[in-house]
Amino acid sequence: MSSKIQQSVERLIRSEIQAMKAYGVPDADGLIKLDANENPFPWPPDIVQSWLEALRTVQINRYPEANPIRLKERLCETMGIPEGMDVLFGNGSDELIQIIFLALARPGSSVLAPRPTFSMYEIIAKSVGMKFFDVSLTESFALDVPAFCEAIETYQPAVTFLAYPNTPTGNLFADEAIEAVLQRSEGLVVVDEAYFIFTDGTFLPRLKQFDNLLILRSFSKLGLAGLRLGFLVGNRAWLAEFDKVRLPYNINSLTQVSTQFALANKEVFDQQVSYIRAERERLYQALDDMPGIRVWPSEANFIMFQVQETDAQRVYDALYGARVLVKNLDGASGVPPNCLRVTIGTADENMSFLQALRQGM
Repeated sequence: MSSKIQQSVERLIRSEIQAMKAYGVPDADGLIKLDANENPFPWPPDIVQSWLEALRTVQINRYPEANPIRLKERLCETMGIPEGMDVLFGNGSDELIQIIFLALARPGSSVLAPRPTFSMYEIIAKSVGMKFFDVSLTESFALDVPAFCEAIETYQPAVTFLAYPNTPTGNLFADEAIEAVLQRSEGLVVVDEAYFIFTDGTFLPRLKQFDNLLILRSFSKLGLAGLRLGFLVGNRAWLAEFDKVRLPYNINSLTQVSTQFALANKEVFDQQVSYIRAERERLYQALDDMPGIRVWPSEANFIMFQVQETDAQRVYDALYGARVLVKNLDGASGVPPNCLRVTIGTADENMSFLQALRQGM
């Protein structure tokens, strides 16, 4: 980059943006991909054929439905959305996080979240000019309720985000802890249930109990990561304001039709989820039995573990050399040292990971 361009960048780009790093995604070509918390299963061939037939009906020369009513009705019926609550769709849950922040970004407004948690809360908050504050979890990754409530009093956040289950730790926060945050908060509280299909815990039925509660969910972990569809559930008064910030036609026609088709064939995904949950328990037990490994229980489709007799980068490199890609969390804010995260894959993928891990230790 020429010095003249660099000077222009430094002059025009906000300083907080210059200080940030872009979200990195490693090349996974030819690897067993266990780094991004995806569903490892493609759709069955007969389902794929029916899906392609559904896509033939899409008039790609026309704009998509701006407010996908049919998709919303199908979703409310399938997901058991409480009566009286509304739904707002986003191009992935990331866009909905951005929409919320854009609507709330008054001068000096702030966002509060635990540490560690989903990194995009901080990245998006800073990108829209909001202040970001976090509160460390306890050693067992529970919400430190006194510290969290003190932070609410001190910072008066416009919105608090609680991932449920949390990432990268995989645990559910205690219901009474979340209730305390909801009761203490003057601002909104978003319970991010991106991994809702892998746990029985949910705050969805509590929406009518708390006026400041919103539920955020994603179809990505269900097996539709390539469609990029998230949805926000809450009182219409909140969602009507967020809808003003949403860009028109943000959900493309192919995604709308594909998601309606997927919801109509939900039993296929339910079977896959049951398999993943069973594999999660098997993989957890295998890691727990392995010398030199500390592993934490998970309610999501990933497991965080710590290597105790070597360093995480060495193990990561050994796994990569065996063509297994996981997430290296060493150095991540709030995460214990020498931790890695592995997505639950197929039985064969999980076996390959375990074999490579034993050899890499």
